[in-house]
Amino acid sequence: MTLSTSPRPRALQALLHEARATLGAPPYGLLDLDAVRANARELTRRAQNKPIRIATKSIRCRAVLDELLTTPGYQGLLTLTLAEALDLHARGYRDLVVGYPTTDQRSLRRLADDEAACADITLMFDCAEQLDFTDAVLPPERRPMLRVCLELDASWKAGPLHIGVRRSPLFRPDQFRSFAAAVARRAGYTLAGLMAYEAQLAGVYDGGHTPRAYGVRWMQRASREELRARRAAAVAAAKEVFEPEFVNGGGTGSIPYTAADPQITEIAAGSGIYAPGLFSRYRDLPLRPAAFYACPVVRRPAPDIVTVAGAGWVASGVPGRDRLPTIAQPTRLHFVANEYAGEAQTPLQGPDAHTLAIGDLVLFRHAKAGELCEHINEFVVVTGDAGMDRWPTYRGDGLVLQ
Repeated sequence: MTLSTSPRPRALQALLHEARATLGAPPYGLLDLDAVRANARELTRRAQNKPIRIATKSIRCRAVLDELLTTPGYQGLLTLTLAEALDLHARGYRDLVVGYPTTDQRSLRRLADDEAACADITLMFDCAEQLDFTDAVLPPERRPMLRVCLELDASWKAGPLHIGVRRSPLFRPDQFRSFAAAVARRAGYTLAGLMAYEAQLAGVYDGGHTPRAYGVRWMQRASREELRARRAAAVAAAKEVFEPEFVNGGGTGSIPYTAADPQITEIAAGSGIYAPGLFSRYRDLPLRPAAFYACPVVRRPAPDIVTVAGAGWVASGVPGRDRLPTIAQPTRLHFVANEYAGEAQTPLQGPDAHTLAIGDLVLFRHAKAGELCEHINEFVVVTGDAGMDRWPTYRGDGLVLQ
């Protein structure tokens, strides 16, 4: 079923209405645990027996991380920051890879003071300047060995065209080998793993029959062929220097392709657990919307318009309508053209406005996954038709990622 025809958001909306007296002030975060579990199973099916390392920035809730880590097929965490990795390690989590280079001096010093954390946390590097920065903060003779993951630029380039995200400067296999050798010669570091995130395959939606959609699908076919050969060459080049413990790649949108690559030993994924609004624009991604937020109707400026408090939680990325939240319930509402989603208020227009009273809740889906959790302190967690719990987000735990 599609979201528009499924009764599930209506049932969640009704349960949330009934629980409002005990929840405090809106807006509310809402998590459908049955959908979370169904999505978790679907991702492991698509991963074809390769373990999934959980991309924590797409989750940002420890109780959901715990749920996934007890699900067969999930192993290890890919964190956004070193501070996050250290916080999770202090709470008992192990096998953490920091997905981005760090210049957080305070966290680097905390890491150096904790030999166990140094053994369990792997840092990301892709240039000598990052090593120089780290050594200036933590001279090698004053700290334990630091575990290193090298990142390959997995974007697609055709002449002057660059498709993908601008992450690592290491694009060619010979560059990858040279940097691996430079790290191996450097005191205080131990090479642990490799990463190549194909954002143009995992993070670009391909659904529809527009010229853009056909162009995206053509680009992705070409990119898949190029990356398969280049990644194999890069891994082989790195293996001339060291034997990696893991080779990480992928994201929710590219799991089948990434899983089929024989070089890959694990897949990074997280967004698919919540199945945010952008995922409705992908082809062949049978996931269930699991994370919502609810805002109350506070005004009725016209018979066919209601205004809700807040709701304007716009996603990061290239500005556009696809970064706006999706109205999940009631379904026959749309944004007002000259206002759209606002920080203080959001007017909504359509036939279902006639059915809403002051105080009624409207359900939204954020365009992205974990970014929702930067706005809420907890999820109201619904299981089945009535079971309900409350799970703090990172924000509710006092952890802010950026």
